[in-house]
Amino acid sequence: MSVKAFKLVSAVEREMLMGDKNYINIECIECCGKNLYIGTNDCFIYHFLLDENVSTAGKITFVATKQLHKYLGFKKPVSELKAASALTRLLVLCDNTITLVNMINLEPVPTGARIKGAVTFTLNENPVSGDPFCVEVCIISVKRRTIQMFMVFEDRVQIVKEVFTPEQPCAVAVDGYYLCLALTTQYIILNYNTGVSQDLFPYCSDEKRPIVKRIGRQEFLLAGPGGLGMFATVDGISQRAPVHWSENVIGAALCFPYVVALDDEFITVHSMLDQQQKQTLPFKEGHILQDFEGKVIVATNKGVYILVPLPLEKQIQDLLASHRVEEALVLAKGARRNIPKEKFQVMYKRILQQAGFIQFAQLQFLEAKELFR
Repeated sequence: MSVKAFKLVSAVEREMLMGDKNYINIECIECCGKNLYIGTNDCFIYHFLLDENVSTAGKITFVATKQLHKYLGFKKPVSELKAASALTRLLVLCDNTITLVNMINLEPVPTGARIKGAVTFTLNENPVSGDPFCVEVCIISVKRRTIQMFMVFEDRVQIVKEVFTPEQPCAVAVDGYYLCLALTTQYIILNYNTGVSQDLFPYCSDEKRPIVKRIGRQEFLLAGPGGLGMFATVDGISQRAPVHWSENVIGAALCFPYVVALDDEFITVHSMLDQQQKQTLPFKEGHILQDFEGKVIVATNKGVYILVPLPLEKQIQDLLASHRVEEALVLAKGARRNIPKEKFQVMYKRILQQAGFIQFAQLQFLEAKELFR
């Protein structure tokens, strides 16, 4: 049964990006606060400021104002962008090289600091160095079966560790010293400090695109066999039941308490609280789905959209209105981590009371009595 958890709102229309140049495609996106960066197949970076407007009726729209665009000088697509806001730097992967550019004017850093030989890269959101003016970057190297860890400063980079893997890695996420890796035939957890590794489960990267995503401290979300979205901790165990995706999921994102997945035709929304599918949004030609500081962004080759979550209280009230008491109570309990304690207690008491009256009206007196208590 469906819940209206998100609305899909356009953020950047194709004309703003490419005008009448049909050959331009969006390859990657990054969002940091109000700053939206787009990398394209013709080696340009575009910088937009994204403003959110809420009408008196509560309707949300986004206005993207183009700041500037910059040609990087290669004949290759910009394949990945990551912002390091503490350094006011944007890390740009193009032609197997990560270049540091200024977040404001998109100029490369004067020292020319760069990381060469990167297939793909990610940032460590739970860094181990403790230095606020440095970001930790993990790359899958062009060298076979090799992962490298770097410390990136404002104008220089420094290699920290090189780790060899039992098979060729094709996707990676990092938490502290732990790497969650999709190899050719399986997922593993590898502690790059101690070298200890733990097998998770088999997976064939030749048949499907692997998904490895850090979703919290020492926890990852992976695209498992049989169309399952699997959760795994750094200890190699799962503390949550899996969610049932379609077989051909392209990307996944987290917006608590929901896991959002993208395939060829749809965006699907599953609850992490009861693993049920709550919403399906038709969305064709999507190829990017990512979450940035709680903002879920999805993109086709030509446009960028934002999945705007409806307030949890509104979702709970909608569930109660359709007499789905159990789901409403599960969602209300899950909302505890998103709402200040005093506000939550007032809201939760009111929801219990409403749920009690619904059960009472359905002659479920024992259940109603428990809720009223």
